[in-house]
Amino acid sequence: MNKKSNRFSLIRYVNDALVVVAGYTVALTNLGHLNQWNPAFAGLSIGVWYFVSSFSKLYADRRSNKFAEEIIFIIYHLVLFTILLSSSLFFLKPTGDYHFTFFAFFVSANFVFAAITKYILRKNRHAAFYQGRMNDVVLLVGATAAAKNFYETVEKYYYYGYKVEGIIDDELNNIQGCNYLGKISQLDLILKSSYIDEVVIALPTEDYSTIQRCISICDYYKTKVRILPDFKQYSTSSVSIQTIGQVPVVNVGRLPLDRIENRLLKRAFDVVFSLVFFLTFGLLLFPLIAILIKLTSKGPIFFRQERWGLNNETLICYKFRTMVQESEDVDADGNYLQAQKDDPRITRVGAFLRKTNLDEIPQFWNVLMGDMSVVGPRPHPTPLNIESMNTVDNYMLRHIVLPGISGWAQVNGCRGETRTTEDMQERVDFDLSYIHRWSFWLDCQIILQTVINFFRGDQNAY
Repeated sequence: MNKKSNRFSLIRYVNDALVVVAGYTVALTNLGHLNQWNPAFAGLSIGVWYFVSSFSKLYADRRSNKFAEEIIFIIYHLVLFTILLSSSLFFLKPTGDYHFTFFAFFVSANFVFAAITKYILRKNRHAAFYQGRMNDVVLLVGATAAAKNFYETVEKYYYYGYKVEGIIDDELNNIQGCNYLGKISQLDLILKSSYIDEVVIALPTEDYSTIQRCISICDYYKTKVRILPDFKQYSTSSVSIQTIGQVPVVNVGRLPLDRIENRLLKRAFDVVFSLVFFLTFGLLLFPLIAILIKLTSKGPIFFRQERWGLNNETLICYKFRTMVQESEDVDADGNYLQAQKDDPRITRVGAFLRKTNLDEIPQFWNVLMGDMSVVGPRPHPTPLNIESMNTVDNYMLRHIVLPGISGWAQVNGCRGETRTTEDMQERVDFDLSYIHRWSFWLDCQIILQTVINFFRGDQNAY
């Protein structure tokens, strides 16, 4: 990590100390007790904040993740922070009135200040990446498909903060745009003569001796190393790495949602979330949208479509109708007609509903019936499934969990029309990533990002 990145990490720690102090001050001000400001309590709060961060992973590098994930970790951190701080006060019994109302103001202010300041710091860091002032310089080892994918990704998304200096491989570089710096045997010379923050090894996993030699050279020069493994052959299972003694072991185990306790948690959340939505927003939105649809176009309010769900079983997916009644789903050759930009089949009200995702609201009924989940891979219409199952790798594996109203692929921009096989492959890859790394907090992050996208808009929503 370069010096500017180290400085940024220090700023994050100092920022949070100021957040805690500001939150404490706001809480006392709202209660009219500012004259009771206690330096000992402020110091204890800052100490607890930093201690809890080692468990909540608040300061983990999330440059390549969306801000919604950081919000979720702030909430998780504040839950642990509140529990530990209140427990400490119970045993230490300091002077002052630290009751429930005080903690409500204190924690709420901490959340607001932390979210705002971390967003500002995040945007400043992105600006520095864009200007090339704080990027980590990376050297690629091996011109494999994984290396090509890594290079194209960091080149496309500047805010990941990586600058690829070049690539070394025993064969001539075949990655367009990436500088070829020589053979793998020259790694020692390159690290000695050039400034490299990180070496990314993308060699075939069977070339163990070369990988180990590269790691040893990087260790000598104290250069950070990452390895790009190829775990696609284990696409039906979750993969993790641990060590037994000094031996690294790849664990191929059950998927998170194979565990009954996780399935029960997800189902309970689906039911509670759907009921709360229906009893709040649904009571207002359902009649309003229904009236707008009936007043602006002929036909039913709801659109019902056969889609594939869990274990490839068909389900009837409900949506508000957004197209004219005479619309066809397939063309004369039997190909599925996906919605396109400026699609003449879409009504004016329908365009707004699709842009804002409000047309998906009736699918909360699918969730209550158990056909769908709030979060999961989006269910595709039967013709689209048939088209994709033989052309997209691991396509059918997305059906080993319940489909969702929103999903990991959708909040990462893979929504709307899939013009090419590559577009659908990218969507499926995101879906499989979600299945493999599912957690309750990931579902919360996706819901939060969906809400953010609702207000921000999505260029692929049409």
